[in-house]
Amino acid sequence: MGNRGMEDLIPLVNRLQHALGSAGQSCSLHLPQIAVVGGQSAGKSSVLENFVGRDFLPRGSGMVTRRPLILQLLTADTEHGEFLHCKGKKFTDFEEICREIEAETQRITGSNKGISPVPINLRIYSPNVLNLTLVDLPGITKVPVGDQPADIEYQIRDMIMQYICKDNCLILAVTPANTDLANSDALKLAKDVDPQGQRTIGVITKLDLMDKGTDARNILENRLLPLRRGYIGVVNRSQKDVVGKKDIKAALLAEKDFFLSHPSYKHMAESMGTPYLQKTLNQQLTNHIRESLPAFRSHLQSQLLSLNKEAEEFKQFSPDDPARRTKTLLQLAQRLAGDFEKLIEGSGDTVDTVNLSGGAKINRIFHVRFPYELVQIESDEKKLRQEINYAIRNIHGVRTGLFTPDMAFEAIVKKQLSCLKRPCIKFVDMVSQELISTLYQCINKLSSFPKLQEETERLVTTEIREQESKCKEQVLMLIEIQLAYINTKHEDFIGFTTAQQTSNQANKKTHAGMAANHGVAAPSRLIVIRKGWLTISNLGIMRGGAREYWFILSAESLSWFRDDEVRHSHLNKYHTKTTQQYTI
Repeated sequence: MGNRGMEDLIPLVNRLQHALGSAGQSCSLHLPQIAVVGGQSAGKSSVLENFVGRDFLPRGSGMVTRRPLILQLLTADTEHGEFLHCKGKKFTDFEEICREIEAETQRITGSNKGISPVPINLRIYSPNVLNLTLVDLPGITKVPVGDQPADIEYQIRDMIMQYICKDNCLILAVTPANTDLANSDALKLAKDVDPQGQRTIGVITKLDLMDKGTDARNILENRLLPLRRGYIGVVNRSQKDVVGKKDIKAALLAEKDFFLSHPSYKHMAESMGTPYLQKTLNQQLTNHIRESLPAFRSHLQSQLLSLNKEAEEFKQFSPDDPARRTKTLLQLAQRLAGDFEKLIEGSGDTVDTVNLSGGAKINRIFHVRFPYELVQIESDEKKLRQEINYAIRNIHGVRTGLFTPDMAFEAIVKKQLSCLKRPCIKFVDMVSQELISTLYQCINKLSSFPKLQEETERLVTTEIREQESKCKEQVLMLIEIQLAYINTKHEDFIGFTTAQQTSNQANKKTHAGMAANHGVAAPSRLIVIRKGWLTISNLGIMRGGAREYWFILSAESLSWFRDDEVRHSHLNKYHTKTTQQYTI
């Protein structure tokens, strides 16, 4: 293949890319191209405009490039542009090309700074360009504005990675000279996918805006952060020049004079500037296509064989073939099941940035809605005391007692546990409803087969309802299990403690005295209730007969009070230095 053949490589790849785009197919062939990467206002758009020699890209503050722009530059006798989405229309006015890019961007992303990975394909024919294929990607940003999601930085990073991670893609990393090269977002992303710098070409912009007495000589001489393909410096038009409509040809002459007259760059002026960058990219892309051509050809042939095999199958296609119908039915069912699982697991093909859905809503039901429902059933302390009081008195009847009866304890606990039934059943209902809503999101893909869609919806909904019923039964059974037996030996049960009698005679007398005052015999082991209702009678300090108090018993004291009192009275204090305590 001679030089002429080499020159035809880039247009050939462009035609192949255009054919795939026209057919609506994603470019799974990974065609060789150059991706332009850089931060906002790094000068990417100015570099591309300098290549063409025309102003044709949208300008403004903040994020202007919000969709990838696949720019194909082709050498021709006439100058015009063509968009893939405007077939047959030639744009000779480059301001109209700029307006069309803005309109097509807003058509997909809206007018408030949204982004989209769907590319815009633009071809520019001109006698002033060399054959090139460039992909202008959105600038890297940190802070979301407008309608941009909170994770805008990661979305842009993922979009860039989709292009630059392919081995057939050269990376044009654009970095302003007036920033620290070590903090360059473009070089950092390039290093992540090309750690050896084999596919990366560095472009240093804004050399004329560096502080006085500083220069980028070490960078341009490839000594600071070496790249195999090196660095090229350019000087773009300033914002003032752009607003003043400074001619790009005059800007290129000023760029040439800058490098020739600058003491740090004049020795390398021939390898600097936009014309040299364009020539280098043309050579690099041509060489890259030539190097990747054998593997590219092999991959293309394998895909062609696969498509031919599929085409042969369609030649024998019969709509009434039962085997074909069964296969189609199974494929649709498998796709529906896969989509449903993706929505629940959170690994869907698209990410909804507006509303929660699927697994995210179920997660919220688990961690937000259900705890909220549990909080609603909590009773106030005063009401609980009253219920405990009534339970104890009703079980004692005409008798009086000090300790809480087991029946009263079980009655109160079972009543509290029974309150869990309503929120638990409601929780199952909410999860079931969300599963059905998720089904509705997935089943729309069966709209081409209305009867299949209707029957599938009925079957899946019925299955969800059946499982919902079984789940409710299991939940209620678990609650009934808890109600059937109260395990007071569980480590979480802290309602009772045991004070073991020791050989200390003083402690024996203290316990015996307390028991005698309350009309009961002193046990060998004293079971102490930490808090509850206490009936105190026949005490010299009390007048007016027996009265009921809410008491709290600690290791050192017994305190009691009425609902309308705040003060605590201490009946007795005893120390337990020789007494061992343990939870039962």
